[in-house]
Amino acid sequence: MAQVFEVITPDDKPIWLCLRQEAGDAIVEEPGLASMLHSTILSHDDLASALSYHIARKLGDDTLRGMTLRELVTKAYAADPSLVDYAQADLQAVYERDPAARGYLQAFMFFKGFLSLQIYRVAHRLWQDGRLTMAHFLQSRVSELFQIDINPAARIGKGVFLDHGTGIVIGETAVVGDDCSILQGVTLGGTGAERGDRHPKVGKGVLLGAGANVLGNITIGDYAKIASGSVVLKPVPAHCTAAGVPAKLVNCKTCEDPARQMDHTMPDIDLDYSI
Repeated sequence: MAQVFEVITPDDKPIWLCLRQEAGDAIVEEPGLASMLHSTILSHDDLASALSYHIARKLGDDTLRGMTLRELVTKAYAADPSLVDYAQADLQAVYERDPAARGYLQAFMFFKGFLSLQIYRVAHRLWQDGRLTMAHFLQSRVSELFQIDINPAARIGKGVFLDHGTGIVIGETAVVGDDCSILQGVTLGGTGAERGDRHPKVGKGVLLGAGANVLGNITIGDYAKIASGSVVLKPVPAHCTAAGVPAKLVNCKTCEDPARQMDHTMPDIDLDYSI
């Protein structure tokens, strides 16, 4: 079940102030991490600055140095401040939906799903600006480092939670709505070598279970739930659950807000077996 968000913000403090407080507390507990936490969080004035540094620290290599990457991300945030707003919504989503998250610090520093999503957002901005090669470079680096492959042309809303993240693949023409939760091994892919609009359109508040494959230019309605390991080849109506290979509808109406509740259980179904 979703955690009560007020637990971590009892005074309604902004996420950035909570993140700084958690970093300071962590330094007291783990002095060996003081330098990393100070350079990544405490030495910055806002979330945009910290994120640009953190992304550059993770992605920089001999091909593209960290300082160059940081300048690239900083310019993207300046040109489109909504990227930082989306990052805050994503960070809040992790805390609300992941029982393993003790606060914002873990997600910001160590959860590759969150960081991969922020790098995708910068790559998507570059894609919109016509900088396709640089956008693909960022996609490639994220795939190499985190095993998460999101095409920079895909469109992803805010408040999205990539849980664990390993093996997630999101194709070029895919769309993911606000407040979705996507677990490891999910593929939003095509069904062949055709070009054009060929990937799924996922509505808001959808829960995609681990290892689910949603293939083709199909629509997954708002607040639908796709069971783990399913192969979905046909549209799924809003508020319905699909499960199986190939997937079939097994429950309409599903829970009110599956992406937030993170409930992967299935309804009891009476099956008439003929043996």
